[in-house]
Amino acid sequence: MLLNKTTALPQAGSSASALGEPGLPRLPLVTILAVLCTFLAPLLFYFGTARSMVAIWDSSETFAHGYIILPISLWLVWRRRANFSLVPPCPYWPALLLLLAVGFGWLLARMGEVQVVMQYAFVAMFPVIALAILGRRLAWSLAFPLLFLLLAVPFGEVFIDPLISFTADFTVWALQATGIPVWRNGTRFEIPSGSWSVVEACSGIRYLISSVTLGCLYAYLTYRSTTRRALFMVMAVIVPIVANGLRAYMIVMIGHLSGMTAAVGVDHLVYGWFFFGLVMFLLFWVGNFWREDQDDVVVPATASSAALVVGGSTAASIPAASRHIVAMALAIVAAMAVWPLYAGYSDRVTAGGKPVQLGKIDSTWVPAPAFSTWKPVFAPAEASASMVLQPAGQTTATPPVGMTILYYRNQTNGKSLISSSNRLVTEKDAMHQLRSEKRLETVGARMLGLRESTLQGPDGAILVWQWYWVGNQFTANDYVGKLLQAKDKLLLRGDDGAAILLSTPHVADIEQARAPLRAFVSAHLPAIETALTAARSR
Repeated sequence: MLLNKTTALPQAGSSASALGEPGLPRLPLVTILAVLCTFLAPLLFYFGTARSMVAIWDSSETFAHGYIILPISLWLVWRRRANFSLVPPCPYWPALLLLLAVGFGWLLARMGEVQVVMQYAFVAMFPVIALAILGRRLAWSLAFPLLFLLLAVPFGEVFIDPLISFTADFTVWALQATGIPVWRNGTRFEIPSGSWSVVEACSGIRYLISSVTLGCLYAYLTYRSTTRRALFMVMAVIVPIVANGLRAYMIVMIGHLSGMTAAVGVDHLVYGWFFFGLVMFLLFWVGNFWREDQDDVVVPATASSAALVVGGSTAASIPAASRHIVAMALAIVAAMAVWPLYAGYSDRVTAGGKPVQLGKIDSTWVPAPAFSTWKPVFAPAEASASMVLQPAGQTTATPPVGMTILYYRNQTNGKSLISSSNRLVTEKDAMHQLRSEKRLETVGARMLGLRESTLQGPDGAILVWQWYWVGNQFTANDYVGKLLQAKDKLLLRGDDGAAILLSTPHVADIEQARAPLRAFVSAHLPAIETALTAARSR
């Protein structure tokens, strides 16, 4: 994203006449309006995607920086406004293929309800449009301001869990190195003075996103060397992660040394942001020692070299140039319109009007008493079924198995099968997750991929197996599930899918806890598959 400005164009503040260049003839107003319309067209055709980004900026402090990305990008373009006086727009027709590819990526994400990919595809349209309508040379001179727009996409939640784990590991290690005894259970730990838990707000994701955003802008404005820019960006990623670990450790130590009277409330967050501000100041202060103020500018030797060819005519041939630009503008609008139109058609064809009915799942097992109050925290489903069963004829000592099926149809944002907001537990729940991993289980002659998690709560520990049913296939992979959903909807087959979750008490060795789950899957998997297929056909 940090590009080296080696383009043969002057900096803002210089003018064509000052450099001995006569400048280029101005394009007609209708041509300028056509160029502007191409940049406004994505907002019209993909308004829902743009609105979803703004909604996240408005509701999440983590991504509130999205509001300032566009103004900064426009300011960076304004700094290079002299480029428009030296190089004429020169439509680059091969870029239309790239624009179609980006639009198709949006369509696939739309079919699979992958909001972040839709948003990235939407924002990526702007630099591609610039390449198509302005040409390679002019678009390249504005590459960073255009690509800087990608930072407006609210992305980063995928890093929250790894950052939580790192912060917990770092804090526990630092406490032990200090000589303080620690008892750890997942991301929760206890020291003699009290209990602590590393939650999402402690992950440092806000620090990391802020550091990357500021680091990109600082490196672009401060350095000219690609190597220096890359090294500074590496530091802009590493420093906030390590700093967040130090921040967590210091807050725990402040609480420990104060007898749990300080750094346990709002001041917890105040200390954190003050420390982050200090770290960022030191990072930029150190980076300033290697700044490069002068840009490499190579001005064309003659005026004729600036008069680039536009569709076989020189830039002086304004009518010919204008015709090519207007033609490209119309082609761009058509290329952007095709994908939302197909998405709307698919919605009309595949939308199911009948309510989902989950049929009875045949079983030789018998109902058993509930062993836990745990329920998965998923988006509302079209239909659901929950039961607790035990093998017939077994004693009450045989562990029962709880099963929950959540069936989804006509999925939308906030009501989808596979989503980062669908969780086994939340931070406010009495239960918390100790571990989670993917594994394969053999069921008859087939292999079943699933995710295995251990949850701990007031009722004790439970072992949970979960997987998805999408496109008449079982999978535990979120990405595969989204691709299967997108494929089905793209082929006008609908987007039906379901989540299957099994749970059982986990009181001893994990293999003992897996035994009843394996027996349940072997006895019921064909019946589950039959019931889901029947619900889809109805």
